[in-house]
Amino acid sequence: MLTGLDGSEDAGVYKLNEEIALVQTIDFFTPIVDDPRIFGRAAAANSLSDVYAMGARPITAMNVVCFPTRKLGVDVLRLVLEGGLDVLRQAGVSLIGGHSVEDDEPKYGMSVLGLVHPQKIMKNSSLKPGDRIVLTKPVGAGIIATQIKAGMETENVREHFERTICALNDVASQIAVKWNVQACTDVTGFGLAGHLTEMAVASKCRIRIDSDSVPLLDGAFEAASMGLVPAGAYANRDHYGAWVRTDGHVSETIKDLMFDPQTSGGLLMGVPDQLARSVVHELKQAGILAASIIGAVIDYDPDGLVEIC
Repeated sequence: MLTGLDGSEDAGVYKLNEEIALVQTIDFFTPIVDDPRIFGRAAAANSLSDVYAMGARPITAMNVVCFPTRKLGVDVLRLVLEGGLDVLRQAGVSLIGGHSVEDDEPKYGMSVLGLVHPQKIMKNSSLKPGDRIVLTKPVGAGIIATQIKAGMETENVREHFERTICALNDVASQIAVKWNVQACTDVTGFGLAGHLTEMAVASKCRIRIDSDSVPLLDGAFEAASMGLVPAGAYANRDHYGAWVRTDGHVSETIKDLMFDPQTSGGLLMGVPDQLARSVVHELKQAGILAASIIGAVIDYDPDGLVEIC
């Protein structure tokens, strides 16, 4: 076993031989949008993301379904599953089965199996002083989802949100592997600050983030300013606050965005300083327009620390 429960890694990795290791993960969640097909697409992209974050190629997936068929009907479930299958086809991943149970609240996701070379695994714990921190998707998904539930979003905001949460991290992962990036995770339920903390603690490093450089979803700042912040953001602040410091000019709105729980967020990479601009340029050339350098690893710290400026 090359990775397991230690280090808060995104997936487990089991070495088969000198050339091949298996990467295994599972993820599922409750709906964050009304459209069942969009829900299915986002859940599938989110499930695949952990494999991409390890530098691996997903090959098979199995559905995990909890659904109130008597209340919502089989037709709604079919749309959810079709949305998931859309994304698997896009990713070149085979659906080989799954399991479903009757439940009062819908839940959907996947167990995913991937392959990676044992020497090319990207990990939470591989940051080094001098690395630049690169983020490939904007944050604010939890806040926009809250705005949508309140019926206060515009069409442009909703479309940007849905497009972002359904986008695969496959190309970003391939570019990271090409440039021999060692440190990577994906930004999901713990928010940007939470996942940075996990990297800092696992790598025993101090990270400094320029909050002005963090890309945001359309409308996210305005929605956060109105107080449309999910409970998960406050839970993340309570849990990770001991490792995160913010300076005086960081507003409460920006703090909420930094801790906002994400769905199918971007990859968060530690890239050597001399390569970071080239990596971001290639990401943008590949259509990942939000890709940005948002900070740097300052030095080693035995406890791990994230500074947001």
